[in-house]
Amino acid sequence: MSNEDITLTAGDAEVTVQPGNGGRVGGLRVGGMELLRQGERFGCFPMVPWCGRIRDGRFRDGATVQQMPLNSPPHAIHGTVRDGAWRPARVNADEAVLTYDLVEPWPYAGRVTQQFALTPDSLTLTMAVETIDSSFPAQIGWHPWFNRNLGGKDVQLDFTPAWQEERGEDHLPTGNRVDPGPGPWDDCFGMPGGVDVTLTWPGQLELKVTSREEWVVVYDEQQEAVCVEPQTGPPNGLNTLPRLVTPLEPLEASTTWTWHRL
Repeated sequence: MSNEDITLTAGDAEVTVQPGNGGRVGGLRVGGMELLRQGERFGCFPMVPWCGRIRDGRFRDGATVQQMPLNSPPHAIHGTVRDGAWRPARVNADEAVLTYDLVEPWPYAGRVTQQFALTPDSLTLTMAVETIDSSFPAQIGWHPWFNRNLGGKDVQLDFTPAWQEERGEDHLPTGNRVDPGPGPWDDCFGMPGGVDVTLTWPGQLELKVTSREEWVVVYDEQQEAVCVEPQTGPPNGLNTLPRLVTPLEPLEASTTWTWHRL
């Protein structure tokens, strides 16, 4: 199979999957309405093997300090897989599975598998990170750019987090948890019962982003789009809350977007 774009369809929903462009969802159309911001850097990309920023691009694994490229100086941001080409492993009318082998600059051998499953009213994204030999810390997340406007009124966000990670001047969590404040946000929130965020384009469409994970970053500082990013840990989490991928235990996560017309 090549890494050309893949189109999935179910009912009046259509998804474009782009193996050659970081394994991202390039588009999600419902009844012909495009919900995701278009462009090579947008759509919805997977964040692996870390999410958000790593302070100074450095994280510790035991006694070893690893240095990642500073692609968002002075930090490293959003992992390495969004820059690579994925391989299609299985493609059906409404489902695709892609794989990606972790390569430099990530210092550990591993494989990422991502599944895209479409129904007429939902899209479920599932990802797993497996190690080839040695254990390593990792994170999984997704970074969708939902269009702020679909031709009517701007989207409205509704969610009830238990806390907000206090953000330092370096845009990284300080470690303090504070009461959720008003936007605009480039902030991480805790939802211990699982991520549950509703986006409503008044009179047009309601879309719910859910995940069993309890962390979500909301980024709505750009005029064109709003990002709701479920993830397995907070920004800089390789340092503050590492999840270990071991030969016996891969790291797995999923998120589902469910929609209905208004």
